[in-house]
Amino acid sequence: MKVFRGLPNAESRAPCALTIGNFDGVHRGHQVLLAHVRNAATQLGLDAAVMTFEPHPREFFAHRADQLGNMPIRVANLRDRLESLSQAGIDRVIVEHFNASFAAMSPQDFIEKVLVDGLHVKWLMVGEDFCFGARRAGNIATLIEAGKKYGFHVETLSTVMNEGARISSSAVRAALAASDFTHASVLLDHPYSISGRVVHGKKFGRTIGFPTLNLRVNHKLPALSGIFVVNVHGLAERPLPAVASIGIRPTVDDSGRVLLESYILDFAGDCYGKLIQVEFLKKLRDEEKYVDLPTLTAAIRHDVDNARAYFHQHAGYAASMATHAPTSATDRICHASAALHSAPPLMGRPN
Repeated sequence: MKVFRGLPNAESRAPCALTIGNFDGVHRGHQVLLAHVRNAATQLGLDAAVMTFEPHPREFFAHRADQLGNMPIRVANLRDRLESLSQAGIDRVIVEHFNASFAAMSPQDFIEKVLVDGLHVKWLMVGEDFCFGARRAGNIATLIEAGKKYGFHVETLSTVMNEGARISSSAVRAALAASDFTHASVLLDHPYSISGRVVHGKKFGRTIGFPTLNLRVNHKLPALSGIFVVNVHGLAERPLPAVASIGIRPTVDDSGRVLLESYILDFAGDCYGKLIQVEFLKKLRDEEKYVDLPTLTAAIRHDVDNARAYFHQHAGYAASMATHAPTSATDRICHASAALHSAPPLMGRPN
């Protein structure tokens, strides 16, 4: 899968079947849409393409209005989004820098400069409520009329349902906010996880006997904070059992920076720089601030004991994961990550 920062250059503008959206989490509803795009592209001999945005448009408008409380909560970071799009069979992804210029673009300019000249769209599918252009002035009718003029076909997709409820990124966020990872996995069609490269921290954990793998979290999470039972993929042929903390570490750090720390049970090794995937299984408790380090250490030891008990009770699940997971986690992430990192840095900020 090829990843473009902004519109492709002239040599890379092959005709395509396209869909447009944020695709946060690439849930089952998204997957149905992407399957239609992949099928149309195959039948018409086109590339299957996705246009998505970074930052999220609502994030841009929240920053511009200095209303950071309105920042959108994200299900997935950009790396994980790209990995899911790759797994859906998409040939190329256009990550459009959503800025003031793009936000001010009229529907007509978007059609001519982006869809027709920039992407050579021949077939387009969007959701039934899709709007675009400045002040969301463009809609499905606008696209259909433009398609007649410029020679591209437009289709829409109805809402995908699960047991009478709409499958949406909002529904996934609600499940994650409730730490209902079983329901989230049903909506996503895969376990919820966060991927990233292991970074150096303050190495505080090793001083109290619990060394951790640290991932920086650079997007606003769906009320996901606390202590969790997790699996860590990417360090061995099977997922490794672990207990993870995600939050601001109030006992030992006053920076306010969110960090995902995972302590792998019965494991030792140099993991810095490695790409891992942390799969969430169960929430143990909320994050707390402790009066001293002995109290914190005792709490961590209790969390580790609870995590061991969980894995002991779910030994059948762990065996199944060991059988089926050798190539499912690391290889798929690295495939999309290679495409992501082969292009210049996006907007000079981490993904």
